[in-house]
Amino acid sequence: MIRSILATAVAAVTLSGCALLSSPDPVQLYRFGTTGATPAQAVAEPVQVKLRAVEFPQASQGDRLLGVTGTQAAFIAGARWVSPAQQLYADSLEGAFAGQARAVRLIGRRELTPTTRVLDIDMRSFETRYDYAGGVPTIVISARARLLRFPERTVVAEQTFEVSQPASENRIATIVDAYDVATRDLNSQIVAWTDTNAAGG
Repeated sequence: MIRSILATAVAAVTLSGCALLSSPDPVQLYRFGTTGATPAQAVAEPVQVKLRAVEFPQASQGDRLLGVTGTQAAFIAGARWVSPAQQLYADSLEGAFAGQARAVRLIGRRELTPTTRVLDIDMRSFETRYDYAGGVPTIVISARARLLRFPERTVVAEQTFEVSQPASENRIATIVDAYDVATRDLNSQIVAWTDTNAAGG
């Protein structure tokens, strides 16, 4: 009888411990900016442009999706980027140059090729923006691009780009789709702008 009571007590404690240590809700991983575009036909001697490390706002540089409603900000539950957003964006920009640039060749962060131009990207906003709680959000991405002459480090050209891409619904999958569209749009603008300004600067 005593053994039976002890066994029941141990089972109760074990179940209680399981309840306290229950697994957290699963988090789905997402990515943006992937491209399978065929490389553009470049000119015979493209301008070599070195990409500096892309700067991101602290709140959105990691692997969490930032949501903003008025003056309030919070991370969107249940979703994360597969890698930090700062890294995913830099990879997507390099891919866009590889597929679209004609007058320049972007020298990636890991390459040591000598260059005469440097591209500096400062991301100002990278967020899911709501007009009101529970509404359908708009993805807002804005970045300041500067093209510098190297080694003089003088500014050849400078411009701020902004893309607003509404999501079709207030669901994580459609929000991620909007990030992908917005990123592609922003990158296309930056590639075209760099193509135009690098050679003549």
